[in-house]
Amino acid sequence: MKISEIEIAYKNTQTDRVKLRNSYAVKQLLMDNWNMDTIELLEEFKIILLNRAHYVLGIYPLSKGGITGTVADVRLIFSTALKCNATSVILAHNHPSGNRNPSEIDIRLTKKIKKAGELLDIGILDHIILTKDDYYSFADSALM
Repeated sequence: MKISEIEIAYKNTQTDRVKLRNSYAVKQLLMDNWNMDTIELLEEFKIILLNRAHYVLGIYPLSKGGITGTVADVRLIFSTALKCNATSVILAHNHPSGNRNPSEIDIRLTKKIKKAGELLDIGILDHIILTKDDYYSFADSALM
Protein backbone atom coordinates (compact mmCIF):
# COMPACT_ATOMS: atom_id res chain seq x y z
CA MET A 1 0.00 0.00 0.00
CA LYS A 2 1.44 3.35 -1.03
CA ILE A 3 1.18 6.13 1.55
CA SER A 4 1.15 9.80 0.58
CA GLU A 5 4.19 11.82 1.53
CA ILE A 6 3.46 14.90 3.59
CA GLU A 7 4.90 18.13 2.26
CA ILE A 8 5.21 21.32 4.26
CA ALA A 9 5.91 24.54 2.40
CA TYR A 10 6.16 28.17 3.33
CA LYS A 11 6.68 31.10 1.01
CA ASN A 12 6.42 34.76 1.83
CA THR A 13 6.97 37.17 -1.05
CA GLN A 14 6.07 40.28 0.90
CA THR A 15 8.97 42.73 1.01
CA ASP A 16 7.29 45.57 2.94
CA ARG A 17 6.51 44.18 6.36
CA VAL A 18 4.45 45.90 9.00
CA LYS A 19 5.73 45.96 12.57
CA LEU A 20 3.10 46.02 15.29
CA ARG A 21 4.05 48.04 18.35
CA ASN A 22 0.74 48.51 20.20
CA SER A 23 -2.95 47.62 20.18
CA TYR A 24 -3.90 50.74 18.22
CA ALA A 25 -1.59 49.67 15.37
CA VAL A 26 -3.21 46.21 15.47
CA LYS A 27 -6.67 47.79 15.34
CA GLN A 28 -5.66 49.91 12.32
CA LEU A 29 -4.26 46.85 10.52
CA LEU A 30 -7.44 44.90 11.21
CA MET A 31 -9.70 47.74 10.06
CA ASP A 32 -7.70 47.95 6.80
CA ASN A 33 -8.13 44.21 6.25
CA TRP A 34 -11.70 43.62 7.48
CA ASN A 35 -14.76 43.71 5.27
CA MET A 36 -16.52 46.74 6.72
CA ASP A 37 -19.69 45.81 4.80
CA THR A 38 -20.11 42.70 6.97
CA ILE A 39 -18.56 43.75 10.31
CA GLU A 40 -22.05 44.32 11.78
CA LEU A 41 -23.59 41.34 9.97
CA LEU A 42 -21.64 38.28 11.08
CA GLU A 43 -18.88 37.33 13.48
CA GLU A 44 -15.45 36.44 12.09
CA PHE A 45 -12.29 35.20 13.79
CA LYS A 46 -8.86 35.99 12.36
CA ILE A 47 -5.30 35.55 13.53
CA ILE A 48 -2.35 37.82 12.86
CA LEU A 49 0.86 35.83 12.57
CA LEU A 50 4.11 37.47 13.61
CA ASN A 51 7.80 36.71 13.50
CA ARG A 52 10.18 37.14 16.42
CA ALA A 53 10.60 40.88 15.79
CA HIS A 54 6.78 41.36 15.68
CA TYR A 55 6.68 41.91 11.93
CA VAL A 56 3.43 40.68 10.39
CA LEU A 57 3.79 37.49 8.37
CA GLY A 58 0.13 37.52 7.41
CA ILE A 59 -3.49 37.50 8.53
CA TYR A 60 -5.36 34.21 8.44
CA PRO A 61 -9.19 34.22 8.30
CA LEU A 62 -9.89 31.36 10.69
CA SER A 63 -13.68 31.29 10.58
CA LYS A 64 -16.94 33.03 9.76
CA GLY A 65 -20.03 32.40 11.80
CA GLY A 66 -23.41 33.88 12.50
CA ILE A 67 -24.67 36.96 14.26
CA THR A 68 -23.75 35.78 17.76
CA GLY A 69 -20.70 33.58 17.35
CA THR A 70 -18.08 31.76 15.34
CA VAL A 71 -15.67 28.87 15.90
CA ALA A 72 -12.04 29.35 16.91
CA ASP A 73 -10.44 25.92 16.55
CA VAL A 74 -7.26 25.89 18.64
CA ARG A 75 -5.67 23.22 16.44
CA LEU A 76 -6.17 25.31 13.31
CA ILE A 77 -4.70 28.37 15.01
CA PHE A 78 -1.50 26.57 15.90
CA SER A 79 -1.19 24.45 12.76
CA THR A 80 -1.30 27.70 10.79
CA ALA A 81 1.22 29.38 13.10
CA LEU A 82 3.60 26.43 12.90
CA LYS A 83 3.36 26.18 9.13
CA CYS A 84 4.45 29.79 8.60
CA ASN A 85 7.08 29.80 11.38
CA ALA A 86 5.22 32.37 13.48
CA THR A 87 6.65 32.88 16.95
CA SER A 88 3.64 34.83 18.15
CA VAL A 89 -0.01 35.37 17.29
CA ILE A 90 -2.61 38.05 17.87
CA LEU A 91 -6.20 36.83 18.03
CA ALA A 92 -8.99 38.97 16.62
CA HIS A 93 -12.72 38.75 16.20
CA ASN A 94 -15.57 41.18 15.74
CA HIS A 95 -18.79 41.71 17.66
CA PRO A 96 -21.57 42.52 15.18
CA SER A 97 -23.64 43.93 18.07
CA GLY A 98 -21.22 46.85 18.43
CA ASN A 99 -20.49 45.89 22.05
CA ARG A 100 -16.70 45.84 22.33
CA ASN A 101 -16.57 44.14 25.75
CA PRO A 102 -15.47 40.49 25.97
CA SER A 103 -17.96 37.81 26.94
CA GLU A 104 -17.12 35.08 29.45
CA ILE A 105 -16.71 32.74 26.48
CA ASP A 106 -14.19 35.17 24.91
CA ILE A 107 -12.20 35.26 28.16
CA ARG A 108 -12.19 31.46 28.60
CA LEU A 109 -11.23 30.88 24.96
CA THR A 110 -8.34 33.35 25.20
CA LYS A 111 -6.99 31.60 28.30
CA LYS A 112 -7.27 28.20 26.59
CA ILE A 113 -5.44 29.39 23.48
CA LYS A 114 -2.75 31.13 25.55
CA LYS A 115 -2.15 27.92 27.53
CA ALA A 116 -1.82 25.88 24.32
CA GLY A 117 0.62 28.45 22.95
CA GLU A 118 2.83 28.08 26.02
CA LEU A 119 3.26 24.38 25.23
CA LEU A 120 4.41 25.20 21.69
CA ASP A 121 6.48 28.30 22.57
CA ILE A 122 4.16 30.45 20.48
CA GLY A 123 3.15 33.61 22.30
CA ILE A 124 -0.37 34.96 22.27
CA LEU A 125 0.31 38.69 22.46
CA ASP A 126 -3.24 40.04 22.45
CA HIS A 127 -6.85 39.36 21.61
CA ILE A 128 -8.61 42.23 19.89
CA ILE A 129 -12.39 42.54 19.74
CA LEU A 130 -13.32 44.80 16.86
CA THR A 131 -16.50 46.76 16.26
CA LYS A 132 -17.29 49.19 13.50
CA ASP A 133 -16.34 52.18 15.65
CA ASP A 134 -14.17 50.85 18.48
CA TYR A 135 -12.02 47.98 19.76
CA TYR A 136 -11.07 46.17 22.95
CA SER A 137 -7.58 44.87 23.73
CA PHE A 138 -7.12 42.03 26.21
CA ALA A 139 -3.47 43.06 26.65
CA ASP A 140 -4.34 46.70 27.39
CA SER A 141 -6.86 45.47 29.96
CA ALA A 142 -4.30 43.18 31.65
CA LEU A 143 -6.19 40.01 30.64
CA MET A 144 -3.21 38.43 28.90
